[in-house]
Amino acid sequence: MIVKILKGLSPKTICSIDASTNSLAFAIFTDKKLMVNGKIKFDGNTIYQKVGDAYAKTRALFNMYSIDGVVIEHTIFINSPKTAADLALVQGAILSALWESGVSEIGSVSPITWQSYIGNKKPTKEDRIALKAQHPDKSDSWLKNYERSLRKEKTIRFVNINYDREISDNDVADAVAIGHWALDNWGKLTK
Repeated sequence: MIVKILKGLSPKTICSIDASTNSLAFAIFTDKKLMVNGKIKFDGNTIYQKVGDAYAKTRALFNMYSIDGVVIEHTIFINSPKTAADLALVQGAILSALWESGVSEIGSVSPITWQSYIGNKKPTKEDRIALKAQHPDKSDSWLKNYERSLRKEKTIRFVNINYDREISDNDVADAVAIGHWALDNWGKLTK
């Protein structure tokens, strides 16, 4: 394992994760080929019930597959401190399940890093001005949501074209794209 880390070689089987407080989207790659992808929804009426369910379902997933390494999307700035705290609880449960399943090579990547890598960079000021010109009667909030939607669709198209899939769920597409980044950049995760 030390040789892999020193050389920056990616593990044989990688799982990439896009987690939220309600679900875990995942993609599993073996020998750089996408083998399986999907989404697990967490059950529960409270965040603590969802955390317990996240742990149990993640552990079951990782016990089904022989995973050598994991890359998870790093938490970004969230306007709501409660949402940030809840996401931290869920990610902690996921990481605990991974560790107990024997996965010790774990890293994270920021959304803008993997998005830029697949050609889905953050819109420039000029891009935003052009979008506003196309939709002059729309509010700033509408424009921001529309821009986000366009970027999600671009990721879905990238994944479906590059991996010959028909994915429609944007969280699952994000998980595959995160894995795509990790396959070529594993050495950056292990530094």
